[in-house]
Amino acid sequence: MSFEYLLEKIKAAEFEHEPFPHIYIRDFFNGQHFSRITAAPEIALHARDSDDQLFDELFEAGYKIIDFPGCIANKDTYVRWHRVKGARQTHNNSACEGFGVTLRLMSAGSDFIAELMQFVNGRALQEVLAAKFGIDLDDVFFDGGIQKYLDGYEISPHPDIRKKALTFMVNINPGSGSEEREHHTHYLEFRDAYKYVQAYWEGHPEADRCWVPWSWCDTRKMQRENNSIVIFSPTNLTMHGVKASYDHLGSQRTQLYGNLWYHVDNVTTHPEWEDFVIEQAKPKLAASIKSKVKSVMPTSMKAYIKSRITGGKHVARKI
Repeated sequence: MSFEYLLEKIKAAEFEHEPFPHIYIRDFFNGQHFSRITAAPEIALHARDSDDQLFDELFEAGYKIIDFPGCIANKDTYVRWHRVKGARQTHNNSACEGFGVTLRLMSAGSDFIAELMQFVNGRALQEVLAAKFGIDLDDVFFDGGIQKYLDGYEISPHPDIRKKALTFMVNINPGSGSEEREHHTHYLEFRDAYKYVQAYWEGHPEADRCWVPWSWCDTRKMQRENNSIVIFSPTNLTMHGVKASYDHLGSQRTQLYGNLWYHVDNVTTHPEWEDFVIEQAKPKLAASIKSKVKSVMPTSMKAYIKSRITGGKHVARKI
């Protein structure tokens, strides 16, 4: 069964620009294909009564827990946390309030899903994606697959690290009512008070980009629609995040997910969001960050930050 028509949809798609340049295609798969995907035994799992039963179902269907941003890779640790969800525990990133588990389908159990994965991992799709976003295919490699994300999965606003050249996400959620559930991707932009972080990233390509707290950004768009695809090439503007809070025992957040990664990584420093809290950053790194930020920050932004810190009152000390 051919999926070649998807290539033509990507080629013909126009870029949207809110809140950053990206491609958004509704009804990505045709109706017949999408029905078969969401009804496939690897996707539409049986409803279960407990997390332990759900994991047994996932493992039997060919899924494996993977190391993934915002997640832990230990089933027992996750199950213990999920029993007392909301309790303060150690998380993977200090910008997050929870953590989850991501599982990838390692082996298809049906011929149809096997054909789909062969297409997704094929050269033809990679060539179309690279050409659409002006990426030299010789500079990158592909990684992707079908993934399920359990309740608590969270990755706070971030633009993606510099090593990532492109990412795409297709919602293939089984079951009814998935669009109303709280497990979808937010596409965001920095609030004015924190746009100096983007200015720093812009002026310092040797510094990798990081996750930031939700309170630093505003959501401008959400990818709720089933059978929709979002594709973008990460820049300093491509802020996105997920905070999943839903009952995963009946059906799970499921995506066809893929990335192009650069072979070469030129990043030499990895500042975290705490380093950008101007008044509270670690002393030595704060001084370095502040001086570098100021070197690329517009005068109007400097004045705005100063007014935020001083409450509009005149002080002799400069920021």
